[in-house]
Amino acid sequence: MASKGIVNTPGLDVPVKNFSDACSRFFVVFKVLKTGMFPRFAEIDYVTKVNDLAEASNLTPTLELMVDRDIEANCVRKVGSHTRNLLRIKRSLEMMRVMCEVLFDVFLKLIRRSDHSLRDATFTAYNQVFAPHHGWAIQQAVATGIGSLLPKTLLSGMFNETEETFKIHAQSYVTASASVTNYLDNLFLSKNLGIDW
Repeated sequence: MASKGIVNTPGLDVPVKNFSDACSRFFVVFKVLKTGMFPRFAEIDYVTKVNDLAEASNLTPTLELMVDRDIEANCVRKVGSHTRNLLRIKRSLEMMRVMCEVLFDVFLKLIRRSDHSLRDATFTAYNQVFAPHHGWAIQQAVATGIGSLLPKTLLSGMFNETEETFKIHAQSYVTASASVTNYLDNLFLSKNLGIDW
């Protein structure tokens, strides 16, 4: 699992390169889900921000130092700052975790029902993670995009998983990503930056 091992370093010294490399492995999730306006919106946003951190890793060795430099430059909340991008990446990882949790439940029901799709998982994840930070116009655009997601035939085909293997992969991501996002929460809070902006 891509996110395993990147928060094993004591303290707050996670290398920016290791973090961005791990996050880049999730690009495939957005490729698979690239149907409708919302997945495309999410893909562009996530990929752009991960690439920004990848470039930052050439000059800044650790996430903590990266955040400290933004604090010193008084640009933490500035659009395009590394710290702001890091916060957005954290939310994307959280959203993928929630989707993974819901998708597993949906996957199990596909065998018995024909009216399930990616919509439930995506709506749940978006509303829980991103909606509180988006204005009405963006929320409406996202809702329109989610409504165009394909039905259950896409879900079973894109994962090509049995019930057991899907459960293993889903649980592995849920566990690993929770550790990563908890680490990031602690990093932001230790700098008195908060996480709700």
